[in-house]
Amino acid sequence: MQFFDKSLAELEVYRSADAEPADFDAFWSATLAQARSFDLNPEFVPVDAGLPGVAVWDVTFSGYGGQRIKAWYLRPAGVDRPIPALAQYLGYGGGRGYPHSWILWPVAGYATLVMDTRGQGSGWRAGDTPDIPDGANPAYSGMMTQGILSRDSYYYRRLYVDAVRALETVLARSDVDRNRVAVTGKSQGGGLSIAVAGLMPEAVALCMPEVPFLCNFRRAVGLTDANPYQEIVRYLKTHPQKAEQVFSTLDYFDGVFLARRVQAPVLCSTALMDDICPPSTVYAAYNELSVSDKRIVTYRFNGHDGADDEQKRQQLAELAQRWPVVQAPAG
Repeated sequence: MQFFDKSLAELEVYRSADAEPADFDAFWSATLAQARSFDLNPEFVPVDAGLPGVAVWDVTFSGYGGQRIKAWYLRPAGVDRPIPALAQYLGYGGGRGYPHSWILWPVAGYATLVMDTRGQGSGWRAGDTPDIPDGANPAYSGMMTQGILSRDSYYYRRLYVDAVRALETVLARSDVDRNRVAVTGKSQGGGLSIAVAGLMPEAVALCMPEVPFLCNFRRAVGLTDANPYQEIVRYLKTHPQKAEQVFSTLDYFDGVFLARRVQAPVLCSTALMDDICPPSTVYAAYNELSVSDKRIVTYRFNGHDGADDEQKRQQLAELAQRWPVVQAPAG
């Protein structure tokens, strides 16, 4: 992949010209109030995952419409005091998989809840959560245009609510330090991290999105020919008369507008050769952050991999600097 987007100097000052819906806050306030009318009812079932140093629970909680969402909860074994925690969200098409895939944070001394992604979990890691309450199985891809003609029926309304409720599930744990809870994830998971930090600004102490998706839709859909944004392009190719209706829906889910509401410190990343989540769309959200405590790591020669291992090293250093973990005494 070659450089295809704006130069770094242009990215650093780029601002989206898209207009935020006048009733953006009212829509999300009503949506979350409706979601909270259902009891969160979190269930934590201990699991022997073959990880002696990590305690694992199979989690179920109520997401959008009271529908039951799966997750994993992991924390360092033998540490009973409240510790910092991360709500972790997944990339497009992936599910929660197995606990051993998520041991980085508990090995480093932090708790984490890994939310399964409704209706996905069949593209690159298996999931267990259907999108609708009648038990339909998770399917392969194709979520971007589900219900896209209305903000009320759009797929991401359900997923954003699930992500908020996942954070509330973390906050309900007595073994979590509620003042030190982060949100993180890559690609779609990064977009969800921004969304949750914007929708629950008082609860998020740190936001760490990696190469985030779901930002600056109106630019992204016309800029890249890669999926998942291409799902919207193909839909509009078939339904050209519905273009403005589609974008009017997407405006309510745009990370650019949600970023304006984030109050937590932010560690973000992007890559100049990323044709899946183009760097200008990431900077469009990043440049809307009003917090002074923010940093973006830009990888010049990476694509959507986002220099994964290096960025994890950056995140570990960020957490260690902000929330140093006191190790339990040996024996």
